[in-house]
Amino acid sequence: MTTTTLNHTSSDFFSRFVENVTSFFEAIGEGRRIAQRYEALSRLSDAALAKRGLTRQDIARAAVNGR
Repeated sequence: MTTTTLNHTSSDFFSRFVENVTSFFEAIGEGRRIAQRYEALSRLSDAALAKRGLTRQDIARAAVNGR
């Protein structure tokens, strides 16, 4: 009979699992914040966008960059 040892302990696996799940939900949250910024900016008039130094073409970039 042979014995095999695992390179990764169950606590390491669990820690990596929790980190991956946490990262996943953080990414979802960031995506939602970007979408909310995009929606808010897209509702502004051209004049209001200009006051922020933006044009309609800049909305997506500004939403992603958190502007």
